Amino acid sequence: MLAGAIGAAIAVGVMEALSVHTAIPLMVLPFATSIVLVMGTPDVEAAQPRALVGGHLVATFVGLVVVKLVGPSAWAAAFAVGLAIASMQLTRTFHPPAGINPLLVVINNLSWPFLLVPVAVGSALLALFAVGWNSAVRRRPWPKQWW
Repeated sequence: MLAGAIGAAIAVGVMEALSVHTAIPLMVLPFATSIVLVMGTPDVEAAQPRALVGGHLVATFVGLVVVKLVGPSAWAAAFAVGLAIASMQLTRTFHPPAGINPLLVVINNLSWPFLLVPVAVGSALLALFAVGWNSAVRRRPWPKQWW
């Protein structure tokens, strides 16, 4: 339990430093909650790499499609969040923290590069951090399954 809390604190610190260094503050919101889930409950399905990486990619993709089709608005953001939840469930990539991605994308009228950086890169780095932390510190394998 303590190892997960320490790992989460380190991961959030590194993420915050990268966010400041790259001037992409929006990356903090979805990944901070992902870190809590992955480090605090590493055995649940939503914390496995398929859900972690796939959920962020699917949810962000949905947000980008919605904002490109209808533009930024509160209703478009709400629709995008609902559609992202359904899409994550259909693709078996349900990751609750990723639910904020379409909201961020639509409200801020973000563009397609956001899908790659910070979303794809950030979620992949978090998965790699979790593998290393669980192996080196917790001395237990993570993930339970990759895909």
